[in-house]
Amino acid sequence: MNENTLYGPRPDDDVYQTGRLRRSTLVSLRWMAIAGQIAALAFVYFILKFDFPALYCLLFIGLSILFNIVIIVGAPLDRRITNFEAGAQLFFDVLQVTALLYLTGGMANPFVLLLLAPAVVAAKTLNRYVFGIVAITVTVVSLLLLQDSLPLPWYEGANIELPRLYLYGGWLALVVGMLFTASYTWRATAQTRRMTGALAASEQVLAQEKKLAALGGLAAAAAHELGTPLATMQIVAKEISLSAGKNAELKEDADLLLSQTARCRDILKGLADRGDKGDVVHDQLDLTVLIQEITAPFTDLEKEISITIQLPDNDTEGRSEIPVFRRHPELVFSLTNIIENAVDFAVREVRIIGGWDDNTISIQVLDDGPGFSASVLSKLGEPYISERTSRNHKAGGLGLGVFIAKTLVSRIGGNVVFANQDVGGAAVVLSWPISKTKAL
Repeated sequence: MNENTLYGPRPDDDVYQTGRLRRSTLVSLRWMAIAGQIAALAFVYFILKFDFPALYCLLFIGLSILFNIVIIVGAPLDRRITNFEAGAQLFFDVLQVTALLYLTGGMANPFVLLLLAPAVVAAKTLNRYVFGIVAITVTVVSLLLLQDSLPLPWYEGANIELPRLYLYGGWLALVVGMLFTASYTWRATAQTRRMTGALAASEQVLAQEKKLAALGGLAAAAAHELGTPLATMQIVAKEISLSAGKNAELKEDADLLLSQTARCRDILKGLADRGDKGDVVHDQLDLTVLIQEITAPFTDLEKEISITIQLPDNDTEGRSEIPVFRRHPELVFSLTNIIENAVDFAVREVRIIGGWDDNTISIQVLDDGPGFSASVLSKLGEPYISERTSRNHKAGGLGLGVFIAKTLVSRIGGNVVFANQDVGGAAVVLSWPISKTKAL
């Protein structure tokens, strides 16, 4: 089965897939920008009384207002939009701010820092599409530097002209700051998105395991509901048997139906009791049974699986009883995933060693495969970290299964440790406190 089918797709949205931004978010941000632009122009024009092409500036602000109105009228604001549409809107914002800067001093205008905003928004929400927005922004900033913009608004009769070297330094600082900020935001957001997706997959897996555990309760409910029609069938069968008279064949059929309905009622009664009281056989098990149960599906895969149960170090006479504990969906799924990976990468043999002491139960899963590569060993357990590759194929997919296993074990206070054996091959040790899984 494809891992994407089981755990969901990777969180790398395609350019044209629905993204994470709502249309209303960009519209609201644009209204804020428009209000700030109008306030800045009014302050410069009426308070500082600087001369600048105010009508042309208002024209470009009006275009931004018209752009927002068209979006509000033509499309629902409460929908998530595609990355393409979000990128197009940010592209418009970059051009609009660039036009205002060209009319008011270009690179000499301190508000040139506003060009960082679209790049940061793109890095936060557009995944790989951020590179296009950053490239466009760097291009327009370079054009502002190379083309002679209109003068920076200043007092009447005086001109302020910054040295060309200073403008080049400002351009370099802006570009470096944009690249650093966008890169940092993009990487941090990508990591957060991967972690969120992986945790959601963990919740989904745990929910599926808990549904299986809840089948006992469903069986009890079914037994309760089926009790009434079975009682009716039993009464009808008795009446048919009594009225059969000399018809031996009909009486025999009625008696058979009567015995089978009685048997069904006994079975359903047992299911009802099991659902109310818990299935002692299923709800609790010892260390040996757990390992044997999980390894059973892998015994026919041409890999030798050996199971060893080690007594505690302080038990020199072999009197310790194998610990019995509750069946935890988290524990079953995690150990299954670890053993499956070991079998997949093993060359000939997988050794499973169970042990315990006064406080902890542990299971070691050792294989004779290639082991973990040094580049990923320290990162194992993080989402979407590939584990290792075998000589014939890749296994383990994106490493999401290992992350889920480690996350689920931590929920019962346990831990999973990954290492390489001195003699070669991987070693995975799963341990959890006995107090967290005491038998019923």
